[in-house]
Amino acid sequence: MLLLGTVAAQAQAPGAARVHYWVFLRDKAGMRLQPATYFVPQAQARRRRQHLPAADSTDFPVRPDYVRSVQNLADTVTYVSRWFNAVACQATPAQAVALQRLPGVRAVVARTPIDLAPASRDDAPEPGEKEITAADRQLARRQTASLGAAAFTKAGLAGQGLRIAIFDVGFLGVDRHPAFQQLLRDKRIVATHNFVREHTSVFASGRHGTEVLSCIAGVLPDGTPLGLAPQAEFLLARTERLYRELYVEEEAWLAAVEWADRNGADIINSSLGYTNRRYFPEQMNGRTSLVARAAELAARKGILVVNAAGNDGDDDWHTIGTPADGDSVLAVGGLDPDTYLHIDFSSYGPAAGRLKPNVVAFGTVLAAAPGGGYVRTQGTSFSSPLVAGFAACVWQQNRKLSVMELFGKLQESATLYPYYDYAHGYGTPQASFFVTKVGRSVVEAAPSFDFVRQDSMLAVIIRPAASFVPAHTLPLYADSVVAVSPDNAADNVPAVGREQPLRAPDATMLVEDSSPLALTPPRYLYWHLADQRGVLRSYEVRDVTQRAVLRIPLRLLQPGDQVRVHYRGYTQSYLRP
Repeated sequence: MLLLGTVAAQAQAPGAARVHYWVFLRDKAGMRLQPATYFVPQAQARRRRQHLPAADSTDFPVRPDYVRSVQNLADTVTYVSRWFNAVACQATPAQAVALQRLPGVRAVVARTPIDLAPASRDDAPEPGEKEITAADRQLARRQTASLGAAAFTKAGLAGQGLRIAIFDVGFLGVDRHPAFQQLLRDKRIVATHNFVREHTSVFASGRHGTEVLSCIAGVLPDGTPLGLAPQAEFLLARTERLYRELYVEEEAWLAAVEWADRNGADIINSSLGYTNRRYFPEQMNGRTSLVARAAELAARKGILVVNAAGNDGDDDWHTIGTPADGDSVLAVGGLDPDTYLHIDFSSYGPAAGRLKPNVVAFGTVLAAAPGGGYVRTQGTSFSSPLVAGFAACVWQQNRKLSVMELFGKLQESATLYPYYDYAHGYGTPQASFFVTKVGRSVVEAAPSFDFVRQDSMLAVIIRPAASFVPAHTLPLYADSVVAVSPDNAADNVPAVGREQPLRAPDATMLVEDSSPLALTPPRYLYWHLADQRGVLRSYEVRDVTQRAVLRIPLRLLQPGDQVRVHYRGYTQSYLRP
């Protein structure tokens, strides 16, 4: 972003173009709010449940005299943000200098639009129809079973009473797709808004949101759920433009989060991210981008924000994007359904030293596609809604949890907890943690290994009782890593929010539908090396083929370093004195 000082020098440049600016204001003196008339009842109830004030100064309206003064100088006012006490507008650099001199203005910040591709019409092409294969049905079951869906089903938890907002590029065909017929019949899409075109229609733009929504609430024709919260209510917001990346999309994200708060959202799923040509990796600190700051503020208002980690794991950017970088944002990475390990394209942590991603879910899924069909597709965009639906079920079970208590328990329920790394976070959340009478805190996993000092080495030795490793057979298809479509090579997964469909594998290359092997992840050994601050210096996953599974030279360990190992549910640490 360009600060005013940069553009001031160009104020008198001939033919200066109009630029998007944020004008931040000084105060809200004299402004008040009646929460009962501004917020819908569900929003009021959310705040009461979490013992939050009915409203605070960030909810108060922006002073209209300040807004008028900006309107009088700028070309166009595009948005007024209560949360940030700011006005988004278009103006020339010379006008921006004049705006800065207004008595109610604290700062003026410029934003430059960035086009990544030519502008295109709003309607995306619909994918071709295809028959649902045995491989598709198996993947649909596994993407929810990997999170322990059966335990939620047995407990009657399907997101009832929860309101989930989805921010995306559009929801093409949702209003007529058979995957959403029950959702539509029950009128559980309670509000929609198109923040790109400023109207309420969201069903005639991009397909990506259709696929994302299906990973929470879609079903196959035989009733197989594609997500974990088909009984939730939904707020659908279009915040993105097709084939273009503009700074104004972050403005739309902010507008959508304020709208979602007012309309009673409990959870926001944002399968979107903003990275290079806009920020530097070191700016992924939860404080730089406006959307990260807005997501943090949403958490303070009792909303769980679930965000895709991003698809930059195998490119130069590598790390997560914003707003997934926020401390209070649950960043979800992608898991390879063939190996149950980090899928290559999923973005890595850390985010300026903090743990990211927080958890992971399948990064290759079966999803509903516009036109009434279904498509196999990949990206952390689909990992995120799987976890958002999971969170809805957990919150349905215990509505007394605050948003950050829920955040912590989602991490604690995951397969690797308390171990973590920058590829898998704490692992995959598990429903059994919440619905069984005996939780992990009561019954600890049996010790499965020991640390042994061997002269100049630190060895990790698998205990005899845990040394039997049953044979495990992975599914014989591998398109979660190697996309078979020539237009979507594995080393060219699009950016988060721009995922493309994959072709299903040949039905002859399958483990049978009934095979339990497809639901049984291999038992890997995970280990990491962290410094005194808890920042990871290295981490690795190993397939256990012998009892002496790991040897670390002690010379590599500095005083205060910690080696942490996880195997078969047991986690233990060695601290270098």
